[in-house]
Amino acid sequence: MTDELVLIKELQHTSTKEKAFKQLVNQYKERLYWHIRKIVLVHDDTDDVLQNTFIKIYRNIDNFKNESKLFSWMYRIATNESITYINKRAKERDISVDEYHQEAVTSLADDHYFSGDYIQLVLQKAIATLPQKQQIVFNMKYFEALKYDQISEILDTSVGALKASYHHATKKIEEFIKNHTD
Repeated sequence: MTDELVLIKELQHTSTKEKAFKQLVNQYKERLYWHIRKIVLVHDDTDDVLQNTFIKIYRNIDNFKNESKLFSWMYRIATNESITYINKRAKERDISVDEYHQEAVTSLADDHYFSGDYIQLVLQKAIATLPQKQQIVFNMKYFEALKYDQISEILDTSVGALKASYHHATKKIEEFIKNHTD
């Protein structure tokens, strides 16, 4: 039996759930943090979304059916929680999601948790101009080096559609960078 199957069984058994969940958090918190951070951009917001993600994982692990990898299931939850968080914050401020993203990118330069240089800031600005799905696909492929079949499982989208999204995203990013770094 694989380590993942053992962990799932322990997560779904009352007597081992707490210990197994601590192991799960330790094993995945950094990867999920950076996945969420690429979507919401702001450190404090990322911490909130990560906490919500783990709460949702804990509450719903008994419903996990092993139809996908545990990693994919958790990433799907993290992605959905990130999108929900952004949509909620934008609505609270009565601005569009695109405007919210632009503000988040603008605030990156002042964020002491952001250690990027000028070109990384330009890249983040370029990514923020993309439609939300292209942003997520680009981040998962470019920064997290996930394979298309993994992204397909996480986002429940065909590989062909993902390849097209990534292609369009890279073209838009190249154009943005060309226009903003000369």
